[in-house]
Amino acid sequence: MRFFRRLMLVAVVTALVAAVSYGVGSASLHSAADEPASGGSTLPPATATPSPAGTSDGPTGGTTGPAPSAGEPDPSYSADPTAPPTSEPTDEPASPATSDSPTRAPELEPGPALLAAGDEGPGVRELQARLAQIDWFNAGVTGYYGEVTTAAVRGFQAKREIPVTGEVDRRTLDRLEAMTTEPTDAELHGAATTGNAPGPLDARCRTGRVLCVDKSSNTLRWVVGGDVRLTVDVRFGGAATPTREGVFSVFSKSRDHVSSLYDTSMPFAMFFSGGQAVHYSPDFAAVGYAGASHGCVNVRDYDKIAWLYDQVAIGDKVVVYWS
Repeated sequence: MRFFRRLMLVAVVTALVAAVSYGVGSASLHSAADEPASGGSTLPPATATPSPAGTSDGPTGGTTGPAPSAGEPDPSYSADPTAPPTSEPTDEPASPATSDSPTRAPELEPGPALLAAGDEGPGVRELQARLAQIDWFNAGVTGYYGEVTTAAVRGFQAKREIPVTGEVDRRTLDRLEAMTTEPTDAELHGAATTGNAPGPLDARCRTGRVLCVDKSSNTLRWVVGGDVRLTVDVRFGGAATPTREGVFSVFSKSRDHVSSLYDTSMPFAMFFSGGQAVHYSPDFAAVGYAGASHGCVNVRDYDKIAWLYDQVAIGDKVVVYWS
């Protein structure tokens, strides 16, 4: 009996020693796994096994959807949780940039000249008659393209926003024709003579550039190469100061002349013999043939003498005669 008790005690002690030895060894084993030996390499961390679809993901008992495929980004992931969501793309083009600067229309370029200064003939005569219809040409229709015609064309072009050149191109002519009618024969030829009917042209007036003054008909004609380009009414000096007769030449011009002898205005004066000149007379325009000059050749049409003044050059011939 005593032997049996000793045997049981030995067995119990042996079991206790074995249990203690097992615990110490297990602790040592865990310590060795958690802390690598000095100089040794670490083991790769264990990879978590993803939960299968529909399994519990935590103590709340909720289920998860399918796990994302390897290599594909999680659509719910955002690097910056505060960033606003990206706007969806649109097929509409972006609005073009606007500018406060007004868009400038391209400048018009003048076309080739159909008629220009120095030209003469029927085409110029028609141009002048058409311009006269709309009050752009107030001189006589002469068929010669001079400074007055150039100024009239420039004014017409500026009014219609056509390139201002003073020359007639296709754009200018088309616009003029659209605003006017076909000139009559009287418009083409009758406008060159107004008032008094001139007498026969003196032979000395048929060559060169001539101011041809006919005392018989009280007319003055501007003649170039035998072509009469302008006819105006005139008056002459009285009995005490007659206008000299003969052949002279223009030796001086004065646009705004005032007589130093009589203290009277003599606009567009063209002197041909001493103090005698062809010029505009406001007195002649006012009283007509009831008065007389001091020997000058007075003209009463202001527009026409202004045009004539620009045509006449120093040295041009003056013929004063009776027809």
